[in-house]
Amino acid sequence: MITRRAILLTGGASVVVLAGGTGASLLTKSIDPVRQPWREAAEGFGDVRLDALAYAILAPNPHNRQPWLVRLDGHDGLTVFCDLDRLLPETDPPNRQITIGFGAFLELLRQAAAQRGYRAEFSMFPEGEPQPVLDERPVARVTFFEDETVARDPLFGYSLERRTVRDPFDSSRTVSRETLSQLSELAGGMASEAAQFAHTVDETRMSKLKRICRDSWEIEANTERTLIESVELTRIGANEVNANPDGISLYGPRMEAFRLLGLVSRKGMAQVGGSGHRATVAFYNDLIDSAAAFGWLSTPANSRADQLRAGAMWVRLQLAATQTGLAMQPLSQVLQEFPEMAALYAEFHREVGIEEPARVQGLFRFGYADYPEPAPRWSLKSRLITA
Repeated sequence: MITRRAILLTGGASVVVLAGGTGASLLTKSIDPVRQPWREAAEGFGDVRLDALAYAILAPNPHNRQPWLVRLDGHDGLTVFCDLDRLLPETDPPNRQITIGFGAFLELLRQAAAQRGYRAEFSMFPEGEPQPVLDERPVARVTFFEDETVARDPLFGYSLERRTVRDPFDSSRTVSRETLSQLSELAGGMASEAAQFAHTVDETRMSKLKRICRDSWEIEANTERTLIESVELTRIGANEVNANPDGISLYGPRMEAFRLLGLVSRKGMAQVGGSGHRATVAFYNDLIDSAAAFGWLSTPANSRADQLRAGAMWVRLQLAATQTGLAMQPLSQVLQEFPEMAALYAEFHREVGIEEPARVQGLFRFGYADYPEPAPRWSLKSRLITA
């Protein structure tokens, strides 16, 4: 499989055939070991906290950084911290997107606990909201209470099927307004004081949003420090993905061939204007242009608590999309808060009619496509803090 920014070719690269048993084995290396956390979530650990955490660590999060660290407290509690070594200081300077990922993490934890007959009670940022960036203070404290009356969430059944699709969508299939409205209803609470989900399939507006998305993506890709941040987090080939199952994973037979032949490297990816860089930009622009619909998630303000609520709504929206068969991908570039993005950031908010203190917390493209295999994940054990 080849994921985001995967078409990283040198100029004029042609079809390459590696024949023979050795060549075939080199091209078919598996990342199955780092998909084990998805299987472990289904199997369980026999402790409600670990069982809930096994689902939580599968949450969508920016650049797949998986920034959560968890300390088990007593027999019925836990505390969630941010791993400050897993931030994205260039593309996410205020750690807003990282915080949204924690909101998705906590929502999946809540759903998984309820499925086991436990009510999870949360204290968000119990030692205060960290501003302007996250710090060592806890993101949340959670206590589990056995409660057979707790409502099971119907979306939980799709938690192991949920995927972010980073391939072009089927151009022959449209997404109706009715389908998007159904998505909002299934997600529950979208049109509330906590967060609002709006969407469009209008051709004129879609054209404007696609242009804004292309322009913002090219700013990120052509700004050296934001480009380098992504390049340094890119794992090329199965060996690197298995060693570090976070960041941007590029794997599969085609990628292994490119790697072996020197056609893809971090050095080449970092060369703005080089052939590999141009191909990457064009590939991602094709993803944007294949959108059959756009949706955006906004909150009335932009506190850390708002960001956590947005993350919860985000993952619920994705679970609802899974239920309806829609493919979904966040397009986060225009919402990034570094100086070069400021003009497009303001233009996008004007286009969708969101004014301060409200703000858009997530922009998504929707369409239809085959779902990929599960994304790589660090093991639950690696995310636990031990004394």
